[in-house]
Amino acid sequence: MTLSDNTRAAIMMSASMAAFTLNDALMKLAAPDMPFFEQIFLRGVLITVGLFVLAAMWGQLHYQLSPKDRALTALRTLAEVVSTVFFLTALLRMPIANLAAILQALPLTVTLAAALFFREPVGWRRMLAIAVGLIGVTIIIRPGMEGFTVYSLYGVAAVIGVTVRDLTSRRLSKSVPSSRVALVAAIGVTVMAAIGSAATGEQWVMPDFRTWKLIVGAALCLMIGYTASVAAMRIGEIGFVAPFRYTSLIVALLLGLIVFKEWPDGWTLLGAGIVVAMGLFTLYRERKTLPATPTGLRIR
Repeated sequence: MTLSDNTRAAIMMSASMAAFTLNDALMKLAAPDMPFFEQIFLRGVLITVGLFVLAAMWGQLHYQLSPKDRALTALRTLAEVVSTVFFLTALLRMPIANLAAILQALPLTVTLAAALFFREPVGWRRMLAIAVGLIGVTIIIRPGMEGFTVYSLYGVAAVIGVTVRDLTSRRLSKSVPSSRVALVAAIGVTVMAAIGSAATGEQWVMPDFRTWKLIVGAALCLMIGYTASVAAMRIGEIGFVAPFRYTSLIVALLLGLIVFKEWPDGWTLLGAGIVVAMGLFTLYRERKTLPATPTGLRIR
């Protein structure tokens, strides 16, 4: 049976989101056995080496960036660093499915920010969907109510960071190789981890075999997620492929239940349902207005 480009792209996007979420779970499992920044640093080194090899294989190491693209790449890397710290801090202290639910707001926040800062046209239907979706996020977080944790706000901060990252990616020249941008981001996150470790006086430990397996597995998952997501965006139509990003929430729910013995409460599930529904509606309305733009590696 011959699969269409869109079908193959949907499969790759689903696999990408599953790999990204499995990376999150592996990092969460490794966290009790090693310091925070050491964990990020070791994974960052592995990712940097892997991306360097990929960029070399694809002949993209010697691409010369324009001054504008260099500035945008630097801003994107800074946003990646910030979102990584907030995301992993939240991940290590709250259920993985709850954090994944908050992250489903990304299509909404990217659309809203693009309208505010880039003057991209957004009709009243999408604005209403964004408003309802943000209400859904509030239901997930429930500030001031029982079940609220400050680390939910770290999740929101991660969403803001990723929104800046993705908007910056949109402004890069289309000729800029995705692997080159992702490699710079990986280097930035790795350097940040080294500086953070030194600044906080972390006492590094020698990881045991189990921890090494988790860190290496997390790095491999990021590599798989990166290559699959870029391939999906290149061969499929964005309006058809983008909704499959919500696979990450399903995988997070399953991993939370099976691996961590966690399950979100009813309010969190309700809020997540609202966010996903509004995100799907927004993607539907955007289908014929936004071009397919790969955003590169999700370092966190």
